[in-house]
Amino acid sequence: MDETEDIIEIPIDGILDLHAFSPKEVPSVVAEYIHACLERGIFEIRIIHGKGRGVLRRTVHAMLERHPRVIHFSLDPGPSGWGATLVQLKGPAS
Repeated sequence: MDETEDIIEIPIDGILDLHAFSPKEVPSVVAEYIHACLERGIFEIRIIHGKGRGVLRRTVHAMLERHPRVIHFSLDPGPSGWGATLVQLKGPAS
């Protein structure tokens, strides 16, 4: 299979929807997305992992707990409930 067929372009706008990715891709996708947001000066992001059985949520939260630029994260209190996580990233040093 041609590798170019597997490339998924996502906008870097502070909202990452993980529905298009396989569970094994999620840690690297989240890490790369955080890096891209930081490069663009985006320090608040929303990661949509869905509700389901909570597998993606747990994977995302485990990754966020270890990421050095994550200040805080919590489940979205809005209508999506526990289907999305809000993340606050450390900005540039003052």
